[in-house]
Amino acid sequence: MSTRTTLIIVITLIVASILAGLLLWNQLPEPMASHWGVNDQVDGYMSKFWGVFLMPVITLAMLLMFLVIPSIDPLKANIAQFRDYFNSFIALIVAFMVYIYGLTLVWNLGYTDFRMSAAMLPALGLLFIFVGVMVGKAKRNYFIGIRTPWTLSSDKVWDETHRVGGKLFIASGVLTLLGAFFPDYASWFVMVPILGTALFAMVYSYVLFQRESNA
Repeated sequence: MSTRTTLIIVITLIVASILAGLLLWNQLPEPMASHWGVNDQVDGYMSKFWGVFLMPVITLAMLLMFLVIPSIDPLKANIAQFRDYFNSFIALIVAFMVYIYGLTLVWNLGYTDFRMSAAMLPALGLLFIFVGVMVGKAKRNYFIGIRTPWTLSSDKVWDETHRVGGKLFIASGVLTLLGAFFPDYASWFVMVPILGTALFAMVYSYVLFQRESNA
């Protein structure tokens, strides 16, 4: 996906989310539910103003950060090699944020007969799966991917860690999708695979680096 196409998609999504919040303004409560605990009960509120505008503002800030990263990374030439995947990731993460924003609006409109965690899992699972695909294609850089001291020190360690790590992220995404069928244990289907993947990737990169250093 080209950068231009990415910008058109994400700006359209952000503007659409802001317009939706403004159109629904009079129907939304004051304050608005803004956070749900592990038991899917509301445990946090914020003013209507921030309930409507905070998520779009955060999403816009994330977009700006993602656009700046490729131009300031000392290894930006490497990012260019998988830029299409990175652009697709930008579009997906913005779509994910807009989806969560939509769930929040629906809940605050009074349609509360769904579990927030279960509703989030399909989108989160798909996001993890694509992250796995992107990670598998990523070349060594300082911002995107599995960045440990050992992956950043060696192209060989980076490539092998990301080859395996990409597959683990995809597996984590599949497990997250399965979590939708077990809503009482939804958080476990997210946290355990992702934390396990992160821990394995860190240890694996260290082991690979030591092997390379001792070869």
